[in-house]
Amino acid sequence: MSTLIDNIGQLVSFDPSEPARPTRTDAALVIADGRVAWVGDSHSAPAADTRLDAEGGAVIPGFVDSHSHLVFAADRADEFEARMAGVPYSAGGIRTTVAATRAASDEQLRSQLHRLVAQSLAQGTTTLEIKSGYGLTVDDEVRALRLARDVTTETTFLGAHVVPAEFAHDRHAYVDLVCGDMLAACAEHARFIDVFIDGGAFTVDEARRILLAGRDAALEMRVHAGQLEADGGVSLAVELNAASVDHCTYLTDDDVELLAASARHDVGTVATLLPLVEFSTKQPYPDARRLLDAGVAVALASDCNPGSNYSSSMPLALALGVREMGMSPLEALAAATRGGARALRRDDVGHLGVGARGDVVILDAPDYRYLAYRPGVPLVSRVLVAGEHVALRSR
Repeated sequence: MSTLIDNIGQLVSFDPSEPARPTRTDAALVIADGRVAWVGDSHSAPAADTRLDAEGGAVIPGFVDSHSHLVFAADRADEFEARMAGVPYSAGGIRTTVAATRAASDEQLRSQLHRLVAQSLAQGTTTLEIKSGYGLTVDDEVRALRLARDVTTETTFLGAHVVPAEFAHDRHAYVDLVCGDMLAACAEHARFIDVFIDGGAFTVDEARRILLAGRDAALEMRVHAGQLEADGGVSLAVELNAASVDHCTYLTDDDVELLAASARHDVGTVATLLPLVEFSTKQPYPDARRLLDAGVAVALASDCNPGSNYSSSMPLALALGVREMGMSPLEALAAATRGGARALRRDDVGHLGVGARGDVVILDAPDYRYLAYRPGVPLVSRVLVAGEHVALRSR
């Protein structure tokens, strides 16, 4: 079956074959067999089996959320309240979620996961990366990845989230476990391996060992770094050609130069910025303008999790990128779509060029800039995933 989408107020395609023309008016597109088959002027549109009237709304690629932690139990609302009262964020709160997640049943975790995925989809997210990291035992990490794999192919093994309480006095033994039995059990359920580099989590040397073990197990690499200080994680990520280095709140000039040099390669390291975390932790926002002006490849993602940010709203992340991080509305939308795709090393999502998966978001607004112009307003009207209309359910 083929579907013609027309009566489009504004089309944002980010078509790789037309990089100088990211947006167009009086446009239409055809999706056939789940992929974009044609894009062009509406008066030249070919016939299709069905027609979808965009009713004058802007059409954009589905958001690509390349960083989330959605397999968990319970919340940390008390921690959020304390931060709003001035208590600083630290990585240690992760252990609270670990205890609750270990105690939860599969069905409880699955129900929570599907609810959060539905909320993401209702806000226009059509590609979603999900990490483990709230189990920190072999069985619990495998369980998290199996549940995540039910809803996405973009799964990440994050056994190196923090050192769990039972290994507090023997962190070397825990790193051995992550690199050994845990990785061996989890690798078949994951596409990526990730490490949280932080004073309350893992050192650069520990991260190197873990990432190299993951690479030996045929996993691609990702890194949490630079959230609370410039910690050397960016240099490690670029050295190992990790797909992305995420947070990047605190960067040295050398970090920026390394990321810019990496971006000049077809397969380099993307700086994934997570402004919803700064919103929730009251930390300084990353300087996206500095990165973009230097030529760094930038993505925006949600980092939805129960501790440092319990929001999956990619439109809000985009709006914060514009309001707080020096991005233009078009740069922020690009970072939330094709930037996220690059952070996942995908070329079939994040744009609406011919051959891309037919992941389409139709806005209840004539212009993509409304995503930043009207923050907090539910502007996503319709969502198609691989050309199929999805019934939106936010809870």
